[in-house]
Amino acid sequence: MSPPCRLAYLVSQYPAISHTFILREVLGLRRRGFAIAVASVNPPDRPPEKLTAEERREAEATWYLKPRGAAGALRALGRTLLRRPTALVRGLWFALRLGGTDGKKLGYQLAYWVEAVMIGEWMHREGLSHLHVHFATPASMVGLIAGKVFPIGFSFTVHGPDEFYDVSGYRLADKIAGADFVVCISHYARSQLMKLSPVTYWNKFEICRLGVDPARFAPREAKPAGAVFELLCVGRLVPAKGQHVLLDALARLRARGRRVHLTLVGQGPDRPSLEAQTRRLELGDAVDFAGAVNQDEISGYYAAADAFVLPSFAEGLPVVLMEAMALGVPCITTHITGVPELIRDGAEGLLVAPSDVDGLVAAIERLMDDPALARRLAEAGRIKVLAEYELNGSIARLADVFERRLSSS
Repeated sequence: MSPPCRLAYLVSQYPAISHTFILREVLGLRRRGFAIAVASVNPPDRPPEKLTAEERREAEATWYLKPRGAAGALRALGRTLLRRPTALVRGLWFALRLGGTDGKKLGYQLAYWVEAVMIGEWMHREGLSHLHVHFATPASMVGLIAGKVFPIGFSFTVHGPDEFYDVSGYRLADKIAGADFVVCISHYARSQLMKLSPVTYWNKFEICRLGVDPARFAPREAKPAGAVFELLCVGRLVPAKGQHVLLDALARLRARGRRVHLTLVGQGPDRPSLEAQTRRLELGDAVDFAGAVNQDEISGYYAAADAFVLPSFAEGLPVVLMEAMALGVPCITTHITGVPELIRDGAEGLLVAPSDVDGLVAAIERLMDDPALARRLAEAGRIKVLAEYELNGSIARLADVFERRLSSS
């Protein structure tokens, strides 16, 4: 029997309520025989009593970087200086060179170098030789630098779209050049990497879609029509999600005499402005702010919804859409980035232009006025998710990438 495929995952924050797909990925790979150790820059985003039992077990087994503080950093630097002095300096030079002449960026790069040394030392102790990072954000910069100091492989998963809007700021080209391979969650994500990379790098890009567990998101029972049409939006309360547009649409629907209610599930910096807009539009009785909700509680919100609405301006490929579709909730979202790979307008859901309040109102009214259309979209959406975005299939594709890539390295 061949030994298990061993690798490290580095995450900015783990577990995180908005990134439960990473936890599902790690657990799924372990079930397939992978030995995965997880390191996280930051502790969980909730206190232990707010974590699910599954998340608490993961948190207890995770190696956290930030709580180790200056003492942990100095120990890692001292050990690396003794064992790999030339590589340590080479990694420092590489990190500072990426910072350029900007003092603030140089400070960040110095911090990333220290964190990279801490991660590399941890991997050395654990006997791990490959590091995988989710998102082309600062954590992937830490991974890139670690690969310059230690004899380890480096790969990352790119979601988009933030990295594509600031390619130079995220040093995306440098990360692609330094990676052994890059996992892309959609064709759109891969296309953006191809656009800024020489053709010789294109063979680094692998498409592995995210997925949902159909057992965890089994189809809900048929929902009888109610007096009030229930809308649900799940996502961080941030500008990119477009919730302010949804509130404008809700106000117009109410002004037309439509009986609609919206539940916003999520937390974020836009909550005060969204609450202020709700008061300004006199929507107090039509909007509920549910706050952040754990995965073991979210199904109840989907079950109560007549439609799921995600009016985003920018997305990777939202897992919340997959969850709603798997549960048989008709979806309305925007025609952006990789979303049309999941939902075709009029086939698996309804797509509108981002920022188009009138289009959003019209789409909601279509579902309100045509229950047969809503049922057809819901059924087609679930079929699409089961066929192309089912978690076990997604994990199998990712496992194949790791086995193939790591065995040849």
